[in-house]
Formats: sequence, structure tokens, C-alpha cells
Amino acid sequence: MISHVTLIKVERGDPAVSLGIYANVLYVLGLIDRLDMLADPGGDEIGLVIEEARLPERIHLSQRATPWPTLHEYA
Repeated sequence: MISHVTLIKVERGDPAVSLGIYANVLYVLGLIDRLDMLADPGGDEIGLVIEEARLPERIHLSQRATPWPTLHEYA
């Protein structure tokens, strides 16, 4: 059971409200199956755009000190 004041905070999206309270509200509303969407990075379009912008344009592979052996070297 949560207080009326806490419910008002939930409705306002107050970040100080614990995740457990939000889980209780979702359960009461019959929406508990949507809780997994909260942490789904695939659903965060803005976050995906930010991460893509942080990717390097090119990836440079380091040069090996010795080349890969060829098949005839093993014979």
C-alpha cells in the first residue's frame, strides 16, 4: 500500500520515487508485463542515436609483428 502523496509523485513522474513503487502501480493497473520495457536499450531511440554518434568513424587494426603463417609452412 502506498500513500496518496506518493501516488501523486508517481503521476508526476517524480524521480525520487523508488522503482518498487512504480512496479506496484504497474501491477495494480495490470501493466506489470511492461516493466521489462523500462530497461530495454532497444526502445531508447535517443540513447541509440547518442551511442551511434560516439562510435569511431574508422577502426584501425594494429599491425602484427609477424605475418600469419601460410599453409605450405606447416607441411
